[in-house]
Amino acid sequence: MKEYIAPWEQAFERILTPIEEFIHRQTTSGILLMLCAVTALVLANSQWAEGYHYFLKTYISIGVGEWKLSMSLHHWINDGLMALFFFVVGLELKRELLVGELSNLKAAMLPIVAAIGGMVVPALIYFSLNPTGDRADGWGIPMATDIAFALGVLALLGNRVPKVLLGFLVALAIVDDLGAVLVIAIFYTEQLNFTALIAAGAVLLLLASLNLGGVRKPLPYVLLGLLLWFATLKSGVHATLAGVFLAFIIPIRPKYEPERFLRRANELLKEIGENFRAEPNIIKNYKMRAKVRALETGIHRVQAPAQVLEHNMHIPTAYFIIPIFALANAGVPIEWSELGNTITNPVSMGVVSGLVLGKLLGIAGFVWLALKVGIGVLPAQLNMKHIIGVSLLGGIGFTMSIFIAELGFANSPEDLLMAKTGILFASLIAGVSGYLWLLLNSKKPAPTAN
Repeated sequence: MKEYIAPWEQAFERILTPIEEFIHRQTTSGILLMLCAVTALVLANSQWAEGYHYFLKTYISIGVGEWKLSMSLHHWINDGLMALFFFVVGLELKRELLVGELSNLKAAMLPIVAAIGGMVVPALIYFSLNPTGDRADGWGIPMATDIAFALGVLALLGNRVPKVLLGFLVALAIVDDLGAVLVIAIFYTEQLNFTALIAAGAVLLLLASLNLGGVRKPLPYVLLGLLLWFATLKSGVHATLAGVFLAFIIPIRPKYEPERFLRRANELLKEIGENFRAEPNIIKNYKMRAKVRALETGIHRVQAPAQVLEHNMHIPTAYFIIPIFALANAGVPIEWSELGNTITNPVSMGVVSGLVLGKLLGIAGFVWLALKVGIGVLPAQLNMKHIIGVSLLGGIGFTMSIFIAELGFANSPEDLLMAKTGILFASLIAGVSGYLWLLLNSKKPAPTAN
């Protein structure tokens, strides 16, 4: 096959290919997230702290005529951009429940039990230290796990850990995300506006009718999704949940079944070959161009819309939305002279104890109990040392924990500061201890023969 290579093309490919490979590595998004968190911390504890916080409080408005929606930049990030993050979370949940790790209940039982333990025990530990008053509202903070950070740390270990451990962590984190979504929807919902809630329900019904009617074009879902987000924002239910609701309605079935696509693709390739023999120049050969376009259409139609959206949204979410969230929310002013008081504060103690100790006892403890009573089976390549390592990594709360802290302590800046400080310390402790545990308790891969 003749290949047309422009003079600069190979040079650009040599430059861009390593960059593209770096972007698609599992560790990269975690590294970027860490850099943004550190940047936010530096800004919040520097001479630019006032400007940093002032910038986040800047109001941004969008409007048409007399109608206007006005929110601070901080709220646009937490209520707007994060709705897209939750949309991707919803797509992942839907895929895992229908065809992924969680579609087979028997195989999924162990990560489900582990995730439940990893949510219940941390919440109980936090609540035991903050049983009354407004501080009790933070019980949901240590329930969460930051999958990007946890997978990034696990990926740093390379071949030292079995690949099945990564699958176990992903399945656990998916259930954990589902739990976090339910907690936000049920326990962190403000006073409800029933008119807006009814409007959101009507939009959901309209979206469902599009799905049932076989509409697979993304534009109608995008437009109605914006309406759903606005109605949810005004309803009192947290606006980010609109992303999850929309994700569960995006069609999961492709227009073409694979058998039909293969049959049609073979026919088209045969016709393209015949057209090529008649006229090899595709610019002159309109019949061949038409067949190539038909093949391209078939390629699009054999892919499920939900699958395509999840793939397309991965890079914007991992490399833009989550880093921006970290920049806006991880800026915690640290008074080193008051560090002792910060560490002993009930909120920060509850968060650190819940994330570090609670995740370890909850995940590893529930897995051990499940195996003892015969609920689920540990994959052949895994042992309890691996589960303990994953339990420690589960204490990296960061993104979702900060998000829940923003909801739970929206009216208590001091408690929010303590919660964020606790999240940062706990995530650091959990990440380092999880990495070192797995490093010391995993076999070094045998060198490959040349």
